Amino acid sequence: MITNKYMGSHIQYDVVLKKNIMVPMRDGIKLATDIYLPAISGKIVEGEFPTVIERTPYDNASPRLVDTAKFYASRGYVAVMQDVRGRGESEGDWLYLLNEKDESLDGFDTLSWIVDQKWSDGKIGTMGLSYTGATQHALALANPPGLTTQFILDSGYNYHTHTVRSGGAFCSGIFVPYAFRMARDGKEAQVNPNVRKNLIECFPDLKDWMNRLPILKGESPLSQAPTYENMLLTMASKGKYDEFWKNPGANIEEYIDDYPDIPIFMLTSWYGHHVWATTTKLIEFKKRFKSPIKIIIGTWLHGYETLLDPYSGEVNFGQDSILHNIEDLRLRWFDQFLKEIDTNVLEGPTAKIFVMGTGKTKRDVTGALIHGGYWRNSDMWPIDGTNFERYYLHSNGLLNTIKPDSQESPTEFTFDPNNPVPTLGGCIQTPKVGGIVSGGAFDQKGRPDKFFMCKDDLPFAEREDVMVFETEPLQESIEIVGNITVSLSASSSAKDTDFTAKLIDKYPPSEDFPKGFAMNLCDGIIRARFRNDRSKEELMVPDQIYKFEINLQATGNVFKKGHRIRLDISSSNFPQFDVNPNTGDPLWSSKSTMSAQQTIYHDDKNISFITLPIIKQSPDQKQIPELFFGDNSGRHTEKTPEEQKEIDEHNERMSKLYEDEWKRLDNL
Repeated sequence: MITNKYMGSHIQYDVVLKKNIMVPMRDGIKLATDIYLPAISGKIVEGEFPTVIERTPYDNASPRLVDTAKFYASRGYVAVMQDVRGRGESEGDWLYLLNEKDESLDGFDTLSWIVDQKWSDGKIGTMGLSYTGATQHALALANPPGLTTQFILDSGYNYHTHTVRSGGAFCSGIFVPYAFRMARDGKEAQVNPNVRKNLIECFPDLKDWMNRLPILKGESPLSQAPTYENMLLTMASKGKYDEFWKNPGANIEEYIDDYPDIPIFMLTSWYGHHVWATTTKLIEFKKRFKSPIKIIIGTWLHGYETLLDPYSGEVNFGQDSILHNIEDLRLRWFDQFLKEIDTNVLEGPTAKIFVMGTGKTKRDVTGALIHGGYWRNSDMWPIDGTNFERYYLHSNGLLNTIKPDSQESPTEFTFDPNNPVPTLGGCIQTPKVGGIVSGGAFDQKGRPDKFFMCKDDLPFAEREDVMVFETEPLQESIEIVGNITVSLSASSSAKDTDFTAKLIDKYPPSEDFPKGFAMNLCDGIIRARFRNDRSKEELMVPDQIYKFEINLQATGNVFKKGHRIRLDISSSNFPQFDVNPNTGDPLWSSKSTMSAQQTIYHDDKNISFITLPIIKQSPDQKQIPELFFGDNSGRHTEKTPEEQKEIDEHNERMSKLYEDEWKRLDNL
């Protein structure tokens, strides 16, 4: 129970904006910076205040950032919103997070400038999601003056390992649309209205361009914006892990020992982009830091507005899955460490983890599956009570804990790059926030009217290039929470190919779902040429048996009694990952393709298996500490009705503004 009520930073001030202050970097480039200052009756308040900052490539004057800045400035913070190098009104060139003049140095120079201002009390907190989480990481590695704490939402660890590339494959479903979208308000489009017009007009045809991959230099409208064409082609063709990928803007793994020991709050989700990255950071930070680290793992898609949504894809995880007021939680964190107010935000566990799967096998009023779930506490990752158990693949499509014997024959299929398995859910950008396919959880069956690349309405299990391995109906429920790996013994007729894996919770037939429901949990891929070493390409000898390890994203799920644990093995998942042409040609260069004969082995000498993090320990059913997660409504602070109304309205505005940002970009 809470003994001291947290009153919090209340609205005390008006806000004055200093617009487009050009902050100089060490090489003379200036970055456009908007500064929101506490004021009374339109006059800036004299005195020193803590600072919160977000460094963004998505317009520092976007409605969402303006609303956030005013929220903090009215409560006694200086809020700084900055366009990163080469974006918005800032000078210089842009190459995603991989600029030669990296985000680390620009972040250091910006914070150095802030602490020298007369309104700064020397304490700075950073905030942001995704890219603006990565800019936080990058500047932290430079250990700038004033950096006191960070609040990081769904951001990466090593963008070569996951997010830009994964298992050696290119994450085309995220980054092809991203390059086209960002080009529409890039420098080339700003100076040439015709370029802007052409890029806007081509965007509705983006799915056609996806079908033409690989897009080579000069082949698409993106060639009119060389900055963005170069970004796309560079990330798509650079498969080897080399110095390019070790830029601190997109990779803190290489520099983790340089990270400052400061309080850090992180949030991610099973269907976001960065659950592997965030849980890995938790492990590494806890090894090194004495400062507090907190983490929340939910079910949301990638984006602010999804925190208020109990749905991911066509699955309903229940009202308990909603994080109602991220701003209230973030304000608590900053009040604790920037204003030294005892908010009790440190009470409770290190991690709050939403474990999916305790709902009813029913449709809700929207037609979605009610999969449900509950919150589990943990102070470590992997969580207490984890047992990693192997489930072996067998020739009859069975998946169980019994090792195969010498009599088992291999499983074979043909992979045709011209007929890839469509992406149906997963950790991918949804159209609502800029993608072209839907992320989240879906019944794994084709729907040509709804999903890109689907040609029929057959269940994926009936495709000839999807090999299904599943348990018998479970005699008791099994709970898993953690990282998932698949180890394959396999061969191919090609010199290079891909193998994919997808973990599925298979519901039995029911009144609401007569054919059952095959719900995707997580997936992964391995490009054969990188099977041994991500920094070195090694083509295969056709038909020779090799070992492959596929790292799936982490997940947390209860497979209920009567369900089956299902593993799908194939060789494509498009457009989430670019399709391997099977030719062995240099990456992102081959317009020709060839079919490959794939063989999965599962005998006593060449075993294949999935490793599941099974939880034997009963969940901690103690009261959730109010000050860490509150009552999950944001009403845990002591506020006047007027204050609470303002925060609730702000929260609703934030969700709508985030959606409106993408609509605005679509209509540029």
